[in-house]
Amino acid sequence: MPDSSHILITGGAGFIGSHLTDRLIADGNKVTILDDFSTGQSSNLDHLKNHPDLTMIEAQVSTFDNLPQLIESADFVVHLAAAVGVELVVKSPVRTIETNIHETEVLLDAASASKTPVLLASTSEVYGKSSREAFSEEDDLLIGPPHLGRWSYACSKLLDEFLGLAYHKEKGLPVIITRFFNTVGPRQTGKYGMVVPRFVEAALENKDLRIHGDGNQTRCFCHVLDTVEALTRLIQTPEAIGEVFNIGSTHEISIKELAEEVIAQTESDSSLEFIPYDQAYEAGFQDMLKRKPVVDKLERVTGFRPSRTLKQIIEDTAAAIR
Repeated sequence: MPDSSHILITGGAGFIGSHLTDRLIADGNKVTILDDFSTGQSSNLDHLKNHPDLTMIEAQVSTFDNLPQLIESADFVVHLAAAVGVELVVKSPVRTIETNIHETEVLLDAASASKTPVLLASTSEVYGKSSREAFSEEDDLLIGPPHLGRWSYACSKLLDEFLGLAYHKEKGLPVIITRFFNTVGPRQTGKYGMVVPRFVEAALENKDLRIHGDGNQTRCFCHVLDTVEALTRLIQTPEAIGEVFNIGSTHEISIKELAEEVIAQTESDSSLEFIPYDQAYEAGFQDMLKRKPVVDKLERVTGFRPSRTLKQIIEDTAAAIR
């Protein structure tokens, strides 16, 4: 990729997309954002509203008439547009499946005409409910049964991966797949069930922190700026083409410990409240007990490994909410 490039970001007004836009423009690139603002917010980019290197188009990927021409004019496409959040996935399964599969299908078809490289954002959810201590890109995947709606998200993103790699193999389209593990930080909303902003908002208001399940499930939280660094390096690395990469922190913490850490750091008077899964989501809801990434491949190919601490994540999230 040239030093100064034109990069198209679908879903660029979202949490990760807006931070990636900041970084790419700061590095001297031109960025075009295609976003229907269904979950993204234009306010995430208010500080760049009049920047000469930013173009914002309000449209859905699959219904934008000039998509092939727009993609052809770009040096790289980062496809972040997707249905996000467990609550949205459980409540709107049709929207989840259609958004994740159809939009990606249309985008890949348009990109294949000009062979414009595409980075497809996937998720750690594709590992399903495997009980492994940590997950690497070559591991088998264990998805739950179809009558439980949450697995529709994992399957739809996994189909995106299969489709992206099929376009790479059959049509010669340069494709990179990234699996995000709990990216968090400023601008993330708790509206769709995201746990860190939800906890921080509650703690700042001295309200109970509502934990789903018993709180013993563990996660690894990655600062959005670390995720952005990984993405920036991957799109500049030809060796990444045709490969799948985990992006996440390897510091593991239980959700109960996370809640206690948020309360301590914000000096809150909040208490913990435990909500059974079937009350929080739906009857029979299944969760993953662990979700820790192996990021050796990312480090080997790009020289980068996420390192920002949970303390910094909570500090930055609280500062943004305040």
